[in-house]
Order: sequence, then structure tokens, then C-alpha cells
Amino acid sequence: MSTATTPSAPPAPARPGTGSANRPGGARAVLASVGGQNLSLIGALAVVVVLFTSLNPNFLGWDNIQVIAEAATIAGLLAVVQTVVIICGGLDISVGSQTGLASVVSAMVFTSAGSSATLGIAAALLVGAAVGLVNGAVIIYGRVNPTIATLAGLAAYKGVAQLLSDGRAQGYVLGDPVFVFLSRGALAGIPIMIWILALVAAAVHVLLTYTDIGRNVYALGGNDTAARLAGINLNKYLLAAYALTGTVAALAGVLLTARTGSGQPVSGSEGLELQAITAAALGGCALKGGKGTIGGTLLAVALLGTLQNGLTVQGINTFWQNVAQGTLLVAAVVIQQRRNRERAVGLPA
Repeated sequence: MSTATTPSAPPAPARPGTGSANRPGGARAVLASVGGQNLSLIGALAVVVVLFTSLNPNFLGWDNIQVIAEAATIAGLLAVVQTVVIICGGLDISVGSQTGLASVVSAMVFTSAGSSATLGIAAALLVGAAVGLVNGAVIIYGRVNPTIATLAGLAAYKGVAQLLSDGRAQGYVLGDPVFVFLSRGALAGIPIMIWILALVAAAVHVLLTYTDIGRNVYALGGNDTAARLAGINLNKYLLAAYALTGTVAALAGVLLTARTGSGQPVSGSEGLELQAITAAALGGCALKGGKGTIGGTLLAVALLGTLQNGLTVQGINTFWQNVAQGTLLVAAVVIQQRRNRERAVGLPA
């Protein structure tokens, strides 16, 4: 007499850096731990650095390195949380508009609350979390594709920021010690903005790599059916991912306010969504979900920031910088498709 057995859910996709296959000996162990994608980024970064250093010997000076790092901080924060959303199988095109909205809110609340930086920053973070939850709710409960939902958010949040600010920069925060510390302060010779990016990136890396939450996030993006059969609450994780994205985008907005000295509804935040998505894709995130690392994303942020700085130093028109960024995004996706052996659209397999 046979007994019925309940089929178990397929195992969750392995996270990067795990498994016996990643533990060979000697130099292979180092190469395996770094990863082929990251090695490619390191090589590309080295080529860019050598090229611009040959054109300008001061390019690798400490002052210019700090300029590159600070300029890449805001885009880096957005790229880190964009990585989380993409690993979940989603996308957030509205992060730039969220940053602009948070920048306006932080400055306006700061001014109306009697120059209270604490209230201004807290209000911005709360608005960011709320906006992220709205994105998640529209995607989950409205059953709207993440690209369409966040594309709508891109326009809507930018519009709200412009309505609140009347389309102009708001507030003046350069006289406040907290905002001055955020924009100009340093610890151990390293600007505070870079420390903030490092702490956020480290926290998200630990969350994704060493916790059950991270394992479930990878499972959700890798195979949502298997994740659901394994008992993972998909809606809860998606809502949390978008809420985290909104909160960190708001933090980026606060830093934008600190850098510029006022709340900026559009200037400084427009185009950040493209930078974040490009960095995540270049860093190895599979746009279908289930794959990606914070380390790879940060390397891509460094590559993009170095390239942009080098082109600026050489006096290259900013329009060409946009062309370069778009080209890199397409190249990253093409490489992913080739590696995954996806068939060409409209052609036989």
C-alpha cells in the first residue's frame, strides 16, 4: 500500500558567495569570491583610471578622489536600494522624484519648524517611507506592473514636489550645523556623506547575505511560485522592499538639501533613477530578479562616477555623458541576455 507524499517546494536560489563550488583552493578561491562580473568591473575601472590619469596626472589625487566619491554618494544610495528591488523581481523608476520630494520636504519643514534640522530630516524620512509603501501597494493590490506603477510615481512625485515648492528651491539650511556637518563634515579624513553610503551599503549587504530575510528576498525574485510554496509572504517582502527604497531615497534627498543648501524639487535629482538602474545592471543584477550583489553595484557606481568625473575634467559636453550612461546600460543588459542564453526577440530560438 503506497502512501501519498506532499511535494516539497523547490529550493531557493543560492545567494552569491555560497556553496562548495565557490571554495576552490589558491588563486581560484580569490577569483571565485570576487566573481567574474566584479572582475570585469574592476578591469573596466582600471582602464578608465589609467586613461584619464594619462590625460591629467592630478586625476588620482586625493582631492579629486573625494570629489568623485561625494558626487557618487546620492546615486550610490539609490543604486543600493534599487539592487534590493531588482533582486525581488521589481523595479523603481521613481527614486529620483522621491529624492526631490524629500529634499523639498526637509527644507520646508526645517524652515517652518524654526530651523529644526531634526524635524526636517524626520519629516523627509517619513514621507519617503510613505511614498515607498504607496508604490508597493499599487503594485501588489492594484496588480500594476512595477515599471508602469513607478513610472507613474516618477511623474506624480515630481509634480507634488513642484506644487509644494512652486517649482523653486525652498529654504536655506547652510547656516544649520547639522546640515553643514552632513555636507562638509569628515571622520578620519573621509567625508560624512561617504560614511553614510558605506554604512547603508554594509547594512543592506549583511541583510541580503547573512540573514533569512536576504535568503527570502533572493527566493522571491528567483522563483516566486517556489517562494510562495515555501511559505514566504511575498506581499510583505515587496512592501518592505519598496518602503526601504523610499526611506533611503529620502535620505538621499536630505543629503541633496545639505549639499545644495536648499530644497530642490528637480535640480540635482532628475536622472538619478537612470544612474541607479544602470549601476545595478552593470553590477550584475538580473533584471528578471533573483540575482545581484551590493558589492557589484558599488563597483559599478565607482565606475560610473569615475567616468563622469573624467569626462567633466576633460571638458566633454554633458550630453555625451548621458550617451555614455545609456550605452553602458544597454551593454549591461545585452551581456546579461547573452550569459543567460536568451533568444533574440522575434527570431527562432
